[in-house]
Amino acid sequence: MKIALVSPYEINHYGGVNGHVGSLAAEFTGQGHDVTIMAPCNVRTNEIWGIPFFSLGRAVPVHTAGSVAQLSPAIWKHWQIRRFLRDEAFDVVHVHEPFSPIPVYQVVLASNTLTIGTFHAYNSATRRLRIWKRVLLPIYNALDGRIAVSEASKEFVATHFPGEYEVIPNGIEIEHFAKTRSRLPEFDDGKVNILFVGRAEVRKGLKYLIGAFSLLKWEMPNIRLIVVGPGNPDQDSARYMAERGVGDDICFVGSPSYEDLPSYHHSADIFCTASIDRESFGYVVAESMAAGLPIVATDIAGHRSVVGDRGNALMVPPKDEAALAGALRTLIEDPALRERLGKAAREKAEEYRWSRVSSLIYDYYQSTAAAVGNGRSGAGFPAP
Repeated sequence: MKIALVSPYEINHYGGVNGHVGSLAAEFTGQGHDVTIMAPCNVRTNEIWGIPFFSLGRAVPVHTAGSVAQLSPAIWKHWQIRRFLRDEAFDVVHVHEPFSPIPVYQVVLASNTLTIGTFHAYNSATRRLRIWKRVLLPIYNALDGRIAVSEASKEFVATHFPGEYEVIPNGIEIEHFAKTRSRLPEFDDGKVNILFVGRAEVRKGLKYLIGAFSLLKWEMPNIRLIVVGPGNPDQDSARYMAERGVGDDICFVGSPSYEDLPSYHHSADIFCTASIDRESFGYVVAESMAAGLPIVATDIAGHRSVVGDRGNALMVPPKDEAALAGALRTLIEDPALRERLGKAAREKAEEYRWSRVSSLIYDYYQSTAAAVGNGRSGAGFPAP
């Protein structure tokens, strides 16, 4: 099958959607499919990660949903996009975040074959969808099939664009995180290591985790907080560390390579995420589950969808330092519970294995093609 996978984000800027597109492209390519990636790109190239590539223009930073996205304003790519899609004659054009401007709109509207949209986002502030509904409605109507990566993302988009959505989770590279690694020497000193992975953004709730850590540190001196991710601590987090005197026990290690990231999971005893909202699918939670870590997570939709049964993790209300501290204390004091939760998390993570996720997506291509006609011509798909 010939498949175009489309991302709205600068392809060299790593994030959840680009990671999803790259891994799905690799999985489909390994199964013998002919895959092309389409996305904004700030360098000239005809190939990305060894896969054919078509650029949707140069990207610029855009502030959105409490984060910064690298999007392309290249409205002038319209005719190139139309010609490329016509000449390549894809069997499926699979667009991720189809409501992201501007070239992505053009891809959806120019596609003359089976067109699938995957919705990744979740944002409790739905004002943008309300304001732009009339503009986005033709995009929605042009999609033959719609996937949401979680119940949270489905609920978010279906509130304003009701219809049928297939919930298929994001995938993760299980073995990459599950493979046993030695503890990093700097963290192999007998302390209980608590791991946080995420950008230094307010919505990630780092200040609340630092607050919880400070409640524990003075009575539990043998603990450490490891913060992995880009950026410096936000102003509130920096103030907490200074006022509460815990700065020496919090290690900001920056952004390791993808290859090195699991070394931090295997140097940790507990994983904690403190996001306050706007998580559609907790990638960092799923990766930590694959590494077999016991999880403390805020009880928000994007985390619940990944953790599943509450027996797989300890869930606490967002923005609640005392509750975070209490859950962390429970795990610090109970190694047997840590081991039990880690095993349950590892088993649950199997649901996010890429071979399974790609099969679900391919099956959805087939069922949608059967419903609307492959390429709107009635042909069927071969088995994967």
